Formats: sequence, C-alpha cells, structure tokens
Amino acid sequence: MLSRKGIIPEEYVLTRLAEDVPEHSRYRARERRARFVGKNGTCNVAHKNIREQGRFLQDVFTTLVDLKWPHTLIIFTMTFLCSWLLFGMTWWLIAFAHGDLDHSTQLQAGGSRGAGEEAGGFVPCVTSIHSFTSAFLFSIEVQVTIGFGGRMVTEECPAAILVLIVQNIVGLVINAIMLGCIFMKTAQAHRRAETLIFSKHAVIALREGRLCFMLRVGDLRKSMIISATIRMQVVKKTTSQEGEVVPLNQIDIQMENPVGGSNIFLVSPLLIYHVIDKNSPLYDISPLHLNHHEDLEVIVILEGVVETTGITTQARTSYLADEILWGQRFVPIVAEEDGRYSVDYSKFGNTVKVPTPSCTARQLEEDRSIIDSIPLSPKSTSRKRSFRLKPKFTITDEPS
Repeated sequence: MLSRKGIIPEEYVLTRLAEDVPEHSRYRARERRARFVGKNGTCNVAHKNIREQGRFLQDVFTTLVDLKWPHTLIIFTMTFLCSWLLFGMTWWLIAFAHGDLDHSTQLQAGGSRGAGEEAGGFVPCVTSIHSFTSAFLFSIEVQVTIGFGGRMVTEECPAAILVLIVQNIVGLVINAIMLGCIFMKTAQAHRRAETLIFSKHAVIALREGRLCFMLRVGDLRKSMIISATIRMQVVKKTTSQEGEVVPLNQIDIQMENPVGGSNIFLVSPLLIYHVIDKNSPLYDISPLHLNHHEDLEVIVILEGVVETTGITTQARTSYLADEILWGQRFVPIVAEEDGRYSVDYSKFGNTVKVPTPSCTARQLEEDRSIIDSIPLSPKSTSRKRSFRLKPKFTITDEPS
C-alpha cells in the first residue's frame, strides 16, 4: 500500500518481504531416503536398459514362475488352446488330403446307402471327421485323453498314427511344464515368510553397560524354521579415500542373540541385538542422527528351511534412521501360564523408555563416567506389600 502511494519505493518493499521469509521455507525440504529393502521384504530396485533380453528365454521355467498370476494364467490358457488348434488343423489337413471330408459329404447326401458303402469299401484316417470343428474336437480328445468313442484313428494312414504319437508327447510336456509352474508358484518360499514377523521399530539402549542396537523377530506358525540364521547389514552412501562414491555400500555387522552366533532357535520371539563397538558402522551414531535426513538403513535377513516342505525361505526387512528409537526397550511378551509358556503378540512391538546416555558409543567408550551419572532403573520395580493379619478371635481362660 505504501509503495502504491509513492511513500516507499517498490524495490525496497519487495526486498523486505523476501528478507521476512524464513530461511528454511525458501528451499524445498529434503525428501525421505528411498528404501533399499521395503518393510515387507521387497527390494526397491528397478532394472533398466537390459540389452540381453534373450537370457530370460534361456531359463523359461524360472521366467514363467517369476511372472505375475494373471500373466501366468493367460500363458497357461493360450498354450493349451494353441496346441489344440495346431493339431486340430493337422488332423483336418490329414482328413482333407485323404479325401475323408469329400466322402463324409457323400455319405451325408446318400443317407443309409452311404453308410453301407463306407462299411464295404472306403476306410478314413479318422472316423467321424466332417469339418474343422470335428477335427478340433478330436484334437482335444487326443491331448486330454478324454476318448468319447465317436472318433478314432484307423490303421489306414501311417501319418495319422505318427501325429497321434507326437501330439501325446507334446501334451505330456506341456502338462508337466505348466502344472510344474503352477505348483512352484503356489509353494514359493516367500509365502512362508509372511508369518515371519519383525518389530516395526528397532531400538538403541544400554545392555550390560554398552549401547546395543536391538530388534525383535518372531514366527507365528507352530511349524519351525530349521537351521534358522539371521544377519544384518548397514546400507549407506560412502566415499573411499580415492574419492570413489559408493551409493549403496553394504557393510555386515556382527550380531548377538540369546543362543550365540548367527543361528537362532525360533520357537518364541527373540531379541536380536548388535553391540555398538569400535568395529560397528553405528559407532558414531547419536540421537541427533536418527531422523529422515540421515543416509542410513539397516537391513535384517532371516533364512531357514521350512520344516513341512523342506524349502529354503528368506524373510527381509529394513529400518531407516527415523525408525530407530533411542532410549527404548522392548517389553517382555513371554510368560508362564498353567505349566506352559504363552506369547502375547499384542505387545510384540511395544517399547518403554529407559535411561540411556544421549551420546555416541565412541564418546561413551572414551568417558565411562557418563554411565555413572545416569539413574539406572532397579532390576525389579514391583513392590511387595506386607499385610498384618489381625486375629478374628481371642482365647481366654474360662472362669472356674
């Protein structure tokens, strides 16, 4: 308004308005880091510009199994239809070359006299072939081995016998491949991984006086995962000493679990933890780094053999920086009831706050006095109340 009246120059007003805008609003907020592995285990990688597409055709069976269900069903249907049509056309050509179609037309025109003539002289390659439709139906009967009895191959044409053998062999091969693909798709290993669950968040807290990265894993089925192993990797962007930029550098991190090593006995949910020491890629991580701007992703991979099928399965998940909770601990979910252990999965991902230093593992290792200044919670927070029972009656001597 002042610039319109000429009191203040317009350039000065525009400059002041630009200065009044906060610095953080001038720039677009940085987007969240793209996942390398999704929470459901899918890999977020797009393969582009693949020139050697023929390599997929060299392994047709795996290509068919990897296809989506709609595409697989379309290929399944079209394979049988094309084979029936191809051999139907072959049977029609055999009948046409032998004159079965012309003789069938004469029989239909002559009525009962034609039937006697067929019985007395002419023998077709395939009986009851009158048109392409009847040849197509005979092709289906041969390949599916239905055999209604109205059409059959005679010994008049060796070519017809050869086609019959070839069609039976081709039909068996198609059945084996397509039914095998359907079976493998229904029994794929990742179906079993749907019941292997991970906690939604990971936590970092003190355990035995050291900062530890912890997560919870469980199996919803009663059938066990045999020889189950679990491992973790940190994926982040790194730069080598020579200046080479590695956008997805995968670093293995050492883990600890209740049974020791990387093998786990997954009967009940387990807490898997990684001690953050000087060899850990999380050595310099503090609560200030646990936000969506941080280029950090922890991948967890669980592998094992399905007890019922013997197929190796793999379950995966990942945790971004903002999905790691600092100063939290998982609540216990296993309790003993009626002589057996019960698991409450409603508390599977629940956490509680615990006293944790807000510093990196490096700083904690250099200055151990930080732990002494933290008010650690007692081992047992439950208090037992003692009740003093009052007698409900008194004993007195009877008067003599």
